[in-house]
Amino acid sequence: MISELNIRQAAEEREESLSPHAARSKLTRGRQRHEEPCPVRTAFQRDRDRIIYSKAFRRLKHKTQVFIAPPGDHYVTRLTHTLEVSQIARTLSRALNLNEDLTEAIALGHDLGHTPFGHVGEEVLNELFSQGFRHNEQSLRVVDLLEKDGRGLNLTWEVRDGILNHSKIRADILGEDQAKASTLEGQVCKIADAIAYINHDIGDAVRAGILAENDLPLSAISVLGRFHSQRVNTMVCDVIYHSWPVTGRGKAESPTIKMSRQVLEATNALREFLFERVYNWHAAQEDTEKARDVIRSLYEYFKRHIDKLPAEYRLHSHEAERQVVDYIAGMTDQYALRLAEELCSRHV
Repeated sequence: MISELNIRQAAEEREESLSPHAARSKLTRGRQRHEEPCPVRTAFQRDRDRIIYSKAFRRLKHKTQVFIAPPGDHYVTRLTHTLEVSQIARTLSRALNLNEDLTEAIALGHDLGHTPFGHVGEEVLNELFSQGFRHNEQSLRVVDLLEKDGRGLNLTWEVRDGILNHSKIRADILGEDQAKASTLEGQVCKIADAIAYINHDIGDAVRAGILAENDLPLSAISVLGRFHSQRVNTMVCDVIYHSWPVTGRGKAESPTIKMSRQVLEATNALREFLFERVYNWHAAQEDTEKARDVIRSLYEYFKRHIDKLPAEYRLHSHEAERQVVDYIAGMTDQYALRLAEELCSRHV
């Protein structure tokens, strides 16, 4: 009878066939608070489910990726970006014989702390908040504290580590001088994040009329491919081929997730092109400046009227400024715009 079986233990036993460098759920470093294991799901499967059912995950569908309040229905949102990252990361992990459940949990949770209006909102909060603001740190704060009325999701150490260490510096998506996730699954999510946004942001820029496909630098597309699917396929296959030792089928004392020099250089060139032609251009647009004003006005209003914050945010920290940042960072684009207009009309 199924009641006599421990399904979770059977799943953990199947993980023994993974790469010797893969994370194993039964060997997790654990949760911040002890919990009895689930009889059906491994620890990493349980984390994935908790992220999917969280309020922060639902709000991603109304958060900007790049373009604020776009006129069309096919622009990428923070939620569709997250799903693309998850798909690419799972493909990589499966091919490399890593722990797909851990990979999926990290990928689905990596942007939970992102602000309204994408990186514009992040930049403004970083300027205003005395302690600075980074969305990866806020994502960890969401899963550790802000979800479930201050109890957090109580995720495993491995998922939390991957969420915290997914961000990249501008210069190089695999720069050695930036934080690296402690698991290979976390490293997979980091590179999958870059593969996803570099390619879908090109599509959105073409959709918005900022770029044409022919504008892409020849040095990059001659290596990666002219079309979206070609570029993603080139990047993914290159990561798999050059990370092959992590499967245990090759020799590697310190296995890592990587790209070939040629594909990495082309990918970084494409990313830099996006900064020059799309991100910097977008930063100067009227709707972007309006978004900055919305974040600033909300920040200043709630700093002066801390008693107007929802009660749950006043319980999460003893620092008023931190409470305000938590509240604003969790807002969707529409909610932030609507609330700013409402507060402005009250004080005209």
